[in-house]
Amino acid sequence: MSTFSSAFRPRRIAISALLLATCALASGCSSIDRLSQIGEQPKLSAIDNPTTQPGYKPVQMPMPKPEVASYNPNSLWRSGSRAFFKDQRAHQVGDILTVAVNITDKANIENDTQRSRTNKEDSGITDFIGAKTLGAQAQKVLPGRILTADSTASSEGKGSVDRKEALQTNVAAVVTQVLPNGNLVVEGKQEIRVNYEIRELIVAGIVRPEDIQSDNTIDSTKIAQARIAYGGRGQIMDVQQPRYGQQVMDVLLPF
Repeated sequence: MSTFSSAFRPRRIAISALLLATCALASGCSSIDRLSQIGEQPKLSAIDNPTTQPGYKPVQMPMPKPEVASYNPNSLWRSGSRAFFKDQRAHQVGDILTVAVNITDKANIENDTQRSRTNKEDSGITDFIGAKTLGAQAQKVLPGRILTADSTASSEGKGSVDRKEALQTNVAAVVTQVLPNGNLVVEGKQEIRVNYEIRELIVAGIVRPEDIQSDNTIDSTKIAQARIAYGGRGQIMDVQQPRYGQQVMDVLLPF
């Protein structure tokens, strides 16, 4: 028994080392950065061009066929213009508009399903050509009950969803791309640091120039392919997150 334990010990050490390595890879450089910031306020992100960030891809959407522009000589009115004066709303790459994030979601769903079924099969021959009159020995060799089977199945399922979410704030976004049909791809990021906690708000999506209000604002409900993220990082967030080892075990353990 001791020989088996000594032979199994290196394998356990290797498994432990593998788990530690997995935890280190999962944490990456973020753990080193967090250790270097102990006792200091979390640093704000630098202002960068969103199109130069790793993983950025230009948006491609189905586009209508291009139409030939029509010009009216000696006319103060332009085709497609909404006013005589210059439109001050965002319309080209680099312009800024304000996104009014107004999310009020409420969902209440409850389902209850029950199902049951009982089957019984019984087939055979009870009296084969007067087998009862031939005696006990004859009845043994003559066919009797050919098949007797029964089954019972039942299932019950219940589910409910009760969710309430509310988020109301404003964030300025930058036009990063103009699609061939004139729609604008916008992206905005806002960081607010209070003591040792940073709150982040990220908004991205596609908007129509017609949906932009005269004060250069647009509601978040009118953003197509909207990506809205609201969260934070800092000491409070660190306490709310489980440790890396626990996260690894939650992924690996099958039970």
